[in-house]
Amino acid sequence: MKLNLTDKLVLVTGSTAGIGKAAAVSFLNEGARVIINGRSKKNVDSAVAELSSLGTVYGIAADVSKKDETDSLIAQIKELGDLDILVNNTGVFTVKPFEEVTDEEWLDYYQINVMSAVRLSRAFLPDMIKRNEGRIINLASEAGIKPYPELVPYGVSKTALITLSRGLAEVAKGTNVTVNSVLPGPTWTEGFGTFINDMAAENGMDLKTYIKEYFKNDQPTSLIQRYATVEEVADTIVFLASSKASAITGTAQRVEGGIIQSIL
Repeated sequence: MKLNLTDKLVLVTGSTAGIGKAAAVSFLNEGARVIINGRSKKNVDSAVAELSSLGTVYGIAADVSKKDETDSLIAQIKELGDLDILVNNTGVFTVKPFEEVTDEEWLDYYQINVMSAVRLSRAFLPDMIKRNEGRIINLASEAGIKPYPELVPYGVSKTALITLSRGLAEVAKGTNVTVNSVLPGPTWTEGFGTFINDMAAENGMDLKTYIKEYFKNDQPTSLIQRYATVEEVADTIVFLASSKASAITGTAQRVEGGIIQSIL
């Protein structure tokens, strides 16, 4: 399937690792020009060097939870040309009892997970609407619909992103600009893989058995009974960004393996 993404300019925030990096690879494989972003210049430069053989890659280090650094990122992107696709992927989570989460930590969640998407969308959506072309994709989570007691602030922030996506789709009503959220479930990233390997060792299990027991006991509603791969999530993002998905907007696209027991 030709996705018609050749030469499109794409920003993927938080793209030096994990789902963001996999999305960058998928976009590059479709011929798009990709801006790699992360907080660390070292990590950004490393990712650019690694991916440059796949196509045109730019690197801009910026902490998108901070307004001044986001403003600098926006200015540098506009020097490259019109942004066609914005993927708001940056996000954080910490496993912590609700009563122990401080006000400051709640605000950090919102600055990183929500306001980063708000600021970048505010900067680029009006131009997309004016050109009558563009895509915004916000990485939410199944936790935004199926809250977890140990991840309450994270879930709340992801619910906000789902609402933001629908609201911005309404703003772009009647145009060829689409806005969607993507809801990954448990996904196997490099960093997460290290954590799970350590947990398996601590529990005296081999990795395969530990994962099987996790899905059996902790995620029994999962229909695939495994972690999604970053490539599976990335390919969903890239499809939604393509011309083949022009009629898909205002949606919360699940890539969570059926954990959420609902037909809607």
